[in-house]
Amino acid sequence: MDGILNINKPQGCTSFSIVAQVKRLTGERRVGHAGTLDPAATGVLPICLGQGTRVTEFFMEAAKTYRAQVELGVATDTYDATGKVMQRGDFSGIGLRQFEAALASFNGLIAQTPPMYSALKHHGQRLYRLARAGINVDRKSRPVKIYHIELINWQPPAATIEVECGKGTYIRSLAHDLGQSLGCGAYLKSLIRLSCGPFDLNDAVSMPLLEDALRYGYWQHFVYPLDVVLQSWKAVVVNDESSQAIKSGQPWLPKTGNGGREIESPASPTSPSHCRAYTLDGSFLAVLRLERGQWQPEKVFSKPSRSDC
Repeated sequence: MDGILNINKPQGCTSFSIVAQVKRLTGERRVGHAGTLDPAATGVLPICLGQGTRVTEFFMEAAKTYRAQVELGVATDTYDATGKVMQRGDFSGIGLRQFEAALASFNGLIAQTPPMYSALKHHGQRLYRLARAGINVDRKSRPVKIYHIELINWQPPAATIEVECGKGTYIRSLAHDLGQSLGCGAYLKSLIRLSCGPFDLNDAVSMPLLEDALRYGYWQHFVYPLDVVLQSWKAVVVNDESSQAIKSGQPWLPKTGNGGREIESPASPTSPSHCRAYTLDGSFLAVLRLERGQWQPEKVFSKPSRSDC
């Protein structure tokens, strides 16, 4: 199995447990997820199978969209509903306009400090393990990008927001920081990931349905080609000679005067430094990286998967 599953993660499961279930159900040894969801969160969790695990890193650059319910008046140590209450504040004086103004201040490029209860490491130790041991360490703030943030429902003390963001964004930290800016405290009450790159919640498959599909032999309907996350990149179709050169690790040099057997699509601004290469029969061949004016093979796929480019 080479490709990607769009799983609708249920509440209460860790992302790792979903990976373990998929391994057991499919028998595929190489399985990984692209973008951790907290156990309490639900929604889109891309699961990469076989050679699909080799494109996991490119998911990190993909935009993600969330629907979050934020509860005003309480702050917790985990920044979500699972944590210990650390602060209580009066939210009664906060109106719709004040909330929307505070929300708008988080739009764009912002500095965000990761929560202590996270999988990030400090001197080799996961932060959440240190936090559980009562150890608090200084965390450096880092820039994250909020492409769009919008209030969906206002029923104080609860507010439902939708957030489209870039890599490394913690919605729990966003909820916490929003509460601090309002002066009353806040925590993340619930979270749904609506999309991750090309994958949407409306198309996500539940674990029970995937199990049935594997049992009755129609699981292929739920496996996306492993290049689906790269569709915004420039694509090239190479001839047999170039294909063999790429497989040997040699750079791809567009050829002219050979009857038009090699084709380039227009460059995409989303990744000017990478492109995807296909063989003449439409099989996904490789990820190429532009280096010193040449397209160097970065990842070559030994078992090509069919795809429309």
